[in-house]
Amino acid sequence: MTDINKNKTNESNEKIEDLKKYYTNDADSQLTTNKGVKMSNDNFTLKAGQRGPSLMQDFHYFEKMQHFSRERIPERVVHARGTGAHGTFTVTKNAREYSAADFLSEEGKKTPIFIRFSTVQGFRGSADTVRDNHGFAVKFYTQDGNFDLPGVTHPVFFINDAIKFPDLIHSVKPEPKDEVPQGQSAHDSFWDFIANNPETLHNVCWTMSDRAIPRSYRMMEGFPIHTYKLVNEKREVFFCRFHFKPDLGVHSLVWEEAQKIQGMDPDFHRKDLMEAIDKGDFPTWTFGAQIIKEEEEFMFDFDILDATKLWPEEIVPVTEFGKIELNKNVENFFAETEQSAFNPANLVRGIETSDDPLLQGRLFAYNDAHHHRLGSANFEDLPINRPIPEVHNNQRDGFMQYKINTTPTNYGNNSRLDNAPKVTPWEEGGYETTTQNVEGMKTRSRILAFKDFYTQPRLFLNSLTEVERQHCMNGFSFELTKVKSEEVRQQVVNQLGRVDRDFAQGVADHLNLKVKVDEGAKFPADEDGNIESKDFNYGGKSVEKSPALSQEKTVKKPDTLKLAVLIASGANQVEVGKVIKALEDQGIYITIISEKLGYMDLDKERKIMEAFNTADMVLFDALYLAGMNHLKQDFKADVQQFLDDAFTHFKPILVGSDSEDFVAEERLNEPGLFKVTDSNETDLLEGITMMRFWDRDKNK
Repeated sequence: MTDINKNKTNESNEKIEDLKKYYTNDADSQLTTNKGVKMSNDNFTLKAGQRGPSLMQDFHYFEKMQHFSRERIPERVVHARGTGAHGTFTVTKNAREYSAADFLSEEGKKTPIFIRFSTVQGFRGSADTVRDNHGFAVKFYTQDGNFDLPGVTHPVFFINDAIKFPDLIHSVKPEPKDEVPQGQSAHDSFWDFIANNPETLHNVCWTMSDRAIPRSYRMMEGFPIHTYKLVNEKREVFFCRFHFKPDLGVHSLVWEEAQKIQGMDPDFHRKDLMEAIDKGDFPTWTFGAQIIKEEEEFMFDFDILDATKLWPEEIVPVTEFGKIELNKNVENFFAETEQSAFNPANLVRGIETSDDPLLQGRLFAYNDAHHHRLGSANFEDLPINRPIPEVHNNQRDGFMQYKINTTPTNYGNNSRLDNAPKVTPWEEGGYETTTQNVEGMKTRSRILAFKDFYTQPRLFLNSLTEVERQHCMNGFSFELTKVKSEEVRQQVVNQLGRVDRDFAQGVADHLNLKVKVDEGAKFPADEDGNIESKDFNYGGKSVEKSPALSQEKTVKKPDTLKLAVLIASGANQVEVGKVIKALEDQGIYITIISEKLGYMDLDKERKIMEAFNTADMVLFDALYLAGMNHLKQDFKADVQQFLDDAFTHFKPILVGSDSEDFVAEERLNEPGLFKVTDSNETDLLEGITMMRFWDRDKNK
């Protein structure tokens, strides 16, 4: 096994134990109404005669139906499609130098967490593998209260001022006339918004890249996007951006594969996460932050408060704080995942917000959305949202209040209880916002540095490999071919031209257009996107290429990769058994697929889990063909489709000694195809671990 944690038991923690207080189970019980009345019949309404009308006095029917019609709550306006899991954060390097946050204070300290992964655009019933920004929201249940980091899988956002958020979401949601398309951004309104709001270019480059079609939630990087402040016990201030780096590496699907999965298994990502946790292969991330001293705020060629700009890791490296591990699936999706509420305003001592204008707006918007969606100011009393420490304040009443507060006062500065509940000063562990000088004229505008729309998209494209760059270009081309307005297509191409003319022309060629502007621009003269040649920077620290933005050097491990073993009648079972055992011992998930369900061997040790015509290669990471020289004619088309998909999606293919005749000779010599007879176990393992062989000629 490689070094991923392999724990076969779901762990508990203080938050899980708290949730268990609210578990209910109806096994071995008698059916009652919500009032506790035991009922003798739950199959028929109360009627006047067997064929007569139903009666108004049927309280059981009315209760049952009224509850049913109110079981659904409003879905999230964005991030409606998602799933979550419980886990633990463990400190590996204390952050006392930077922050007074107790949960970061000492090595080995553990904090319960809950993470919700999601897509952004689609409704609750949309597919997992659409091209999209993906949500990565983390709730830390610390001893000092809840700390939330709602983030996404890109380090930048589309906009840098919160007032534009409704416009952005209106544009990316389905067209208002017909509510089409679902779970996609490939339509006119979105791209019209992109073309006329050029601060979106950086994020949209990420969205058109491989980063927007992840292989697994377990292989996504998480970015809370915004600049926060860390404050230590000495009240020294540091700016920071938090990071979650997956220990399995950052890996993606290919676009055709992602589209096919939407039809074959729309729950692909959530099932992948649940399966890994259930098997004890707990997903892990390294949690840390990029840190900038307060006095270094203006030493870079970008504004560190701009959410459309990233901090290159080559200039500001990530400081590790600890490890995130997800080790328990939810018991009830609605009660835990759907009712979970994340808020960037949920902070703990030692962590503060910056003046990032997008973050400032989110501090209001998230809490307001939860009040509406969950129907009450008391949503934080829901078990999944409750903090670990006791809550004492003067908030009272409201819809669905269940606490019976016997305190005689409900106001501050009282003499009856000596001002209880009492405030706690900083020195004794209370939250206190650091003082900050603020001055300026009231204005609705943004500083010039926020208008550098083109430098960082150029940095991102420059940092991609040739293959990644082509994939990104293909992403733009696919989306823009779905846009009906040629004017909008031309505007987008022109904006891309300001970033990288060659890249833009590559996109334009697919659209039969020409790029009409030159690259090299840094700032528009005004909000309509006209170019100004003025140079500007704060301090000059910059890079032209950032290897951290490419997936080329990412971690590659065999753990939890899925191998489809296609085995025909008459296959060499000794060879197959040996290969399967060797790979399984290294953490690879094996699925045996054959002509029909049953067992692979006479000893019935290996169960056949799928048939050739019920499974699909897009659901697996690698293919192993066994016994295909003897394959019956009826199954050849299905198996050939497996082979074609694995080959054209650049996946590893293992060819058994009795399957070489089935594979075209010109394909056998392509990269990533391994003859079992010519390869040892290490070769096969390393091949599967590579996941993709981009230098393969997929047209063979």
